[in-house]
Amino acid sequence: GPTVTATSDITMAAMFRAMMIGALGVFVLLSFQFRSYVEPLIVMVAIPFALVGVIWGHRMLGLNISMPSLLGFVSLAGIVVNDSILLVLFVKLARQDGKSIEESAAQASRQRFRAIAITSLTTIAGLLPLMAEQSLQAQVLIPLAVSIACGLMASTVLVLLVIPCLYVILADLGLVADSQ
Repeated sequence: GPTVTATSDITMAAMFRAMMIGALGVFVLLSFQFRSYVEPLIVMVAIPFALVGVIWGHRMLGLNISMPSLLGFVSLAGIVVNDSILLVLFVKLARQDGKSIEESAAQASRQRFRAIAITSLTTIAGLLPLMAEQSLQAQVLIPLAVSIACGLMASTVLVLLVIPCLYVILADLGLVADSQ
């Protein structure tokens, strides 16, 4: 009835507000860490990449996006930001060693590929049994698991390819500080 819809809308609005506050908190912390306002944005681009996977996963499995799906997405945002932070840090370290921005970005992706791929694959593999579960109790958690697994799958590929490219593009535009 209308009460359920109103409660759901209030919950959705509260979750969105909390997510925005969390994103602002992450941005502020990363701004201090990187001493930049652009690099935290590069890191946080991974969050919409994850959303692409969440939507794709739900479509492929014929599921509607629900409250557990959104909870999975919020959890996923923290996971993918970690991968992105490490990638940007490795680009900056390579720049400090005197490498060109292109070399630094390529090297960072190569160096972090195995660690990012293995952590993503083990997380996805751990969620597969829950996604395949047929019991009634598991039906509530399946959208959450799909959000995390499919979002992680998409963001892993996109983070390893797009984040280094974005860093190079922004450096070419003079928006990323030169670490040399």
